Amino acid sequence: YRALAADVLLVPSAFTHVTGQAHWDLLLRARAIENLAYVVAPAQGGVHENGRRTWGHSMLVDPWGGVLAQREQDGAAVVGAALDADRLAQVRQQLPALAHRVL
Repeated sequence: YRALAADVLLVPSAFTHVTGQAHWDLLLRARAIENLAYVVAPAQGGVHENGRRTWGHSMLVDPWGGVLAQREQDGAAVVGAALDADRLAQVRQQLPALAHRVL
């Protein structure tokens, strides 16, 4: 996505409770780091009419992999944080990994 000049990745999701608990945080932080971009990840959470339980935990992650904001409980909520263009440029300068790609 960085090759397409993406500064923010949107990752809406409805992970099951089991897979979300095991992988949600890890995968979002990895996407932010490997793409040197912010990740905005709204997530469906709670128990649904059919009995399916989704993880939730909507999250915003900075390009260094730091969690800026996260919804810890089930239920509807707004999760927000400031996305800083200067911070993005700083991280990209500190970790120029995308410039090292050969393919």
